[in-house]
Amino acid sequence: MEKFREITSVAAPVPASNVDTDRIIPARFLKTIKRTGLGKHLFNDVRYNEDGSERPDFILNKEPYRNAQILVVGENFGCGSSREHAPWALTDFGIRCVIGTTFADIFYNNSFKNGLLLIKLDKEQVAKLMEDARNGHNARITVNLEKQEITRPDGEVIPFEVDPFRKHCLLEGLDDIGLTLKKEKGIGSFEERDRASHPWLYSAAS
Repeated sequence: MEKFREITSVAAPVPASNVDTDRIIPARFLKTIKRTGLGKHLFNDVRYNEDGSERPDFILNKEPYRNAQILVVGENFGCGSSREHAPWALTDFGIRCVIGTTFADIFYNNSFKNGLLLIKLDKEQVAKLMEDARNGHNARITVNLEKQEITRPDGEVIPFEVDPFRKHCLLEGLDDIGLTLKKEKGIGSFEERDRASHPWLYSAAS
């Protein structure tokens, strides 16, 4: 998993409330278990016409938002089904951070496990960042995870809270597999001791 330290980017405004995971990545694209290749289907049904052509009015089809690494979103973003493909699609597109007032719980948990930083702020702060996002090229936002700070284009600094364990995992680029591998030496030692004291449990496998 890619480490998250600091990013500076334009932010794409997605102000609609209750954007569910089927809107983020429609169910028909969930046939893969790979984390890559889903970015092209992000927001597919509102991003493309039926013939596959881009809808010019959709935010991620406009410059400079095609390369946005930050989304500023409406309330309850990520509601609906628990599909992990939703954060996969966002990160594969290039989104590293989503800022909003509230997020669906399962989507919130899945996002951090897949290297996506979700930041909860109050309505007034999100409204300011939403306005920055609408200003496009001239409104780059910086998100610093180590300092837990968002810096607006005008220099205003907005602090944010994040769970210390989740922060550690993002800073170090550790997903669940990475966390397990950090304990590889201890796991190996346990297996050696267990094999020595219970050899009959391993005889069939060998």
